[in-house]
Amino acid sequence: MSKYQGYFIDLDGTIYQGTTPIPAAKRFIQRLEAAGVDYLYLTNNSTKTPEMVADFLTQQHGIPTTTAQVYTSAMATADYVATLPDVQRVLVVGEVGLRNAITAKGFEIVDTKPADAVVIGMDRQLTYDKLREATFAIQAGAKFIATNIDTNLPTELGMQPGAGALVAALQTAVQQEPVVIGKPYTLIMDGALQVTGHTKDEVVMVGDNYNTDILAGLNSDIATLLVYTGVSTPDQVHAAKLQPTHEINNFDEWEI
Repeated sequence: MSKYQGYFIDLDGTIYQGTTPIPAAKRFIQRLEAAGVDYLYLTNNSTKTPEMVADFLTQQHGIPTTTAQVYTSAMATADYVATLPDVQRVLVVGEVGLRNAITAKGFEIVDTKPADAVVIGMDRQLTYDKLREATFAIQAGAKFIATNIDTNLPTELGMQPGAGALVAALQTAVQQEPVVIGKPYTLIMDGALQVTGHTKDEVVMVGDNYNTDILAGLNSDIATLLVYTGVSTPDQVHAAKLQPTHEINNFDEWEI
């Protein structure tokens, strides 16, 4: 019997490193499958649809994945917006993953005010005009919501600007702080619990990044499993005030 009934699992740095596989991670997923243990991939990446994430895992990394096993910050953002009263028109600064998630909840996407809410995530086609219209909409009373505030994204060329850099620009313009959905904030965790039907004491948050994955679990009173295959190092983690519930060098060390 597994010590946890459900696993919330980060992707990049945990299951793979970009296009580079992490063999122990694939074996870990296979062991979860063999044991019949529930798991959900939990990613701050709002640019991809669940279909795109599932296809990438299946085709690129040989880890068969369904869309039902994927929960993105875009999906969590749409779930959150759906709980707000009197929201019909949503101005979206973001890519296909965010736009599709908002549309799937029945909202009308608009490009200018009036809007009831502005949601912003990673947008590699960001323009000044998009920021201007989002600014006008928030100034006119639209709710300000961010998928996540990751400052940078690691690439082979270097640390490129993340969604947080874009959010900071809009935040500066409107002089307001957004509601933030993604890790390390708790709304994405609340959404994942809702999707899976698990309670907090039944699940563990698994990831490589102390400042997003592990803090998301700690902030939500959910157990955490830090794997040292990505961002965080033991020295960094051990210097932190709050420690993960579990830590391992790789998934071969973990007993389900």
